[in-house]
Amino acid sequence: MLKLPPPIWALLFLILTAGASYLAGWPAVPRVHSLSVGIGLIALSFIAPVWALILFRREGTQVNPTSETNNKLVTAGPFQFTRNPMYLGLVVLSLGVAVATGAILMFVAPLLVFATANWVHIPFEEAKMRRQFGPAFDDYARNVRRWL
Repeated sequence: MLKLPPPIWALLFLILTAGASYLAGWPAVPRVHSLSVGIGLIALSFIAPVWALILFRREGTQVNPTSETNNKLVTAGPFQFTRNPMYLGLVVLSLGVAVATGAILMFVAPLLVFATANWVHIPFEEAKMRRQFGPAFDDYARNVRRWL
């Protein structure tokens, strides 16, 4: 699962749940469908990841989660609030799509994105960061939550 980047997994999950929703006749969740709230969530989902990407570029460190090493432990910006702003953005994005469509099966996508990030990608990355940055990463992880 590490060979495909997390955004590709999110896209695949959205496509699969959209296909399942289509085949099931798009059954809706009562009172949850809101195009405006969904679009708002989608728009918000870009803030932390773009901010993180800008910081990574500015600090000269790797964006690719499967890189062998990282040049720097970035703890500023959105990383002050969450250790994983890019993954958080993917979860919120997929939740926004689910809310915008209102289809019950679409709500499986954010759960799958969360599960893949939380139990596949993040443990891999945190082990790499722990090996590379040792106590500095441990201190950071103690003070900043994985999600929010």
